[in-house]
Amino acid sequence: MRSRRMKRLAFVAVALAAVGLASLGAAPGAEIEAEQTDFRRILDQRREIQKDAKPGPSEFYFTRGVYSSWRRYSWAVDYPKADVQFLAAVNTLIDVDASDEENAVRLDDPGLRRFPFLYILEIADMALTPPEVVGLRNYLLAGGFLVVDDFWGSYAYANFERQMRQVLPGHQIVDVPMEHPIFNAVYRIDEILQVPAFGNWWGGVTTECRGCDVFARGIFDEKERLMVFINGNTDLGDAWEWFERPEYPLQYSSFAVQMGINFIVYSMSH
Repeated sequence: MRSRRMKRLAFVAVALAAVGLASLGAAPGAEIEAEQTDFRRILDQRREIQKDAKPGPSEFYFTRGVYSSWRRYSWAVDYPKADVQFLAAVNTLIDVDASDEENAVRLDDPGLRRFPFLYILEIADMALTPPEVVGLRNYLLAGGFLVVDDFWGSYAYANFERQMRQVLPGHQIVDVPMEHPIFNAVYRIDEILQVPAFGNWWGGVTTECRGCDVFARGIFDEKERLMVFINGNTDLGDAWEWFERPEYPLQYSSFAVQMGINFIVYSMSH
């Protein structure tokens, strides 16, 4: 285990150094595109090296939900860098054997129920098919935990509400109180911060729409287990994706990582 951990940390150090140096002197937009390309190249190189390895199963997989939408590939925003980079933090900060590979799974895949944690974002364009509705419903009622992230404004939220009325008819979306165990699973969260996208922070703002205040809401089952946690008007995924950048504010990247780790521990223990 120690050898595996050291190899993982060595990869993270090389990857973060590479993405930090890949595009010095470029314009912000070009920088982001260059860094994404460079990170994917590093990931491909790692897979080539490890293709003959046969590792055993991990305790935790960061599972991203693949869903149908009006716009193609809405589910894949920030993918795979946000997922992989966040997993590096998970394996460094808490004692869990998390797979350091991304894990995207369709909502109508019967294998989805193997994974207690599910992450979905950009739900303004979500348009679930009947098999996806059934798949997500079965997943949640069987004990799965869904985290919703990176959406802004009333239109996106209203669309998500419509989708969830199909998935969990009769279940209400309610505010999650700060006393809930999810805010104290590992890290004590006393305040919910609005986490800005990397591009927005260049302008010194945290929101993407006027009057869009951050909120934390959820859907509970009949036994008061939290099935769905909704991060409204915020972008934790972008903080995971760019936390290695020195110009990205530490208070937001730290908060995003702490919240993410709390999600994981909650999903594995409830």
